[in-house]
Amino acid sequence: AIYEGGMEWTWAGGTDLKEVEMEDGSVIDGNEPQEPVSDEFYYIVSGKCTECTGFHEEPQCAAVCPVDCCVDDPDYRETTEELEAKKEWLHV
Repeated sequence: AIYEGGMEWTWAGGTDLKEVEMEDGSVIDGNEPQEPVSDEFYYIVSGKCTECTGFHEEPQCAAVCPVDCCVDDPDYRETTEELEAKKEWLHV
């Protein structure tokens, strides 16, 4: 999901998640508002992004962006299998 700069987001938004177990083992309510990733720019929450795997042929953010600002992040790469597993986790 793409969020406007400064907007809070939730894990549950657009997904079937009720709660999320974090890497440290803590569990949070999926509807609990999370801090914006950016205050100035539109942003994508990498933990929720599946690059539209299983839904579309290409990531829809890149397909519809009029200024080509949705670009690949070379520091954050996921395999097709990882993206498919994330899709299943988000949309159980």
